[in-house]
Amino acid sequence: MTALDAVREHLGVEGVHAYRLGSSVFVVSLPGGGQVVAKHTEAAAAEAAGLRWLREPGDVALPAVHGNDGEWVITDYVAPGAPSVAAAEAFGRGLAALHLRGAPAFGAPPPGGPADAWIGLAPMRNEPCATWAEFYAAHRVEPYLRSARDQGLFTADQAAVVTAVCDRLPDLAGPPEPPARLHGDAWSGNVHWSADGPVHLIDPAAHGGHRETDLAMLRLFGTPLLDHILDAYTSAAADAGAPLADGWRDRVGLHQLFPLLVHTTLFGGGYAAQTLAAARSAG
Repeated sequence: MTALDAVREHLGVEGVHAYRLGSSVFVVSLPGGGQVVAKHTEAAAAEAAGLRWLREPGDVALPAVHGNDGEWVITDYVAPGAPSVAAAEAFGRGLAALHLRGAPAFGAPPPGGPADAWIGLAPMRNEPCATWAEFYAAHRVEPYLRSARDQGLFTADQAAVVTAVCDRLPDLAGPPEPPARLHGDAWSGNVHWSADGPVHLIDPAAHGGHRETDLAMLRLFGTPLLDHILDAYTSAAADAGAPLADGWRDRVGLHQLFPLLVHTTLFGGGYAAQTLAAARSAG
C-alpha cells in the first residue's frame, strides 16, 4: 500500500499528490486543498492511541488522527513555523495541565493502545506497575541495559553503574507522585513549532509515567526557548497546587537514562559515555 492508497482507504478521497517528508512519512495533498501526513510504521496503533489520549483534554496541541490500520497512521499536516516566546510559554502551561490529567497507573498504555509500543525506532513495553521506580527499572532501563551489554557497548563494570542506579531508584526518585499523562518522547524534534502559532507535540511514546521524564527529555537535545517553557510549566504546576518536588533539576540525569540507553543500543558511539555520565549524576 502506498501513501495515496492509505489516504484513500481511511479518508475515502483520492489524494492529489504525495511527497516524502521522511523515510516512511509522506505529506499528501487533498482535492480542494488541505494536506495530511501518512506515516508507515510498526508503531501506527500505539501512535494513534497516544495522539488521541494526549489530544483529548485540549491542553496541548497535537495533530488529529484520521485513521490507522496497524501499518499506516493518517494525521493532520501541521505547517512548520518559527519558535516564539508566547508559544513556548503557552506550551509550558499546557504541558503542566496535561501531566496533571493523570493516568491509571505507572506504565499504563493509552486507552486502546497496545502494551508493546515504540519509542522512535525502538520497541517499548508499557506494563502497569505499582510505583514509578518499579516501572522505570523493569520496563525502561533494564531491558536496554541488557541489550547494550549484549552488543558489547558496556563492560560488566560499566553496566554495574547503571544497575546500581536501578537498585536505588526508590531513594533517588524524589517524593512519590501520582502517575502523569506523558508524551514520553518529548525531545526537541517532536516539539513542532507551527506556522499558526501553538507548539504541537508529535510522534508520542505515550504512557503513564513521571512528569519529570518529559521535562528531562525536553532538555536532552536542546529544545528552543526551554527556559521559557520550564518557567511557565513550574508556575502553572504551582498554581494548580502540584508544584514540582524540590531537587527536580538534579534528577534530570536519572530521567535521561532511558532515552540515552535507547540511543546507545540503536546508534552506539558516544551515547554509551553519555549514559554512564547520566547514571553517575543520578546516583
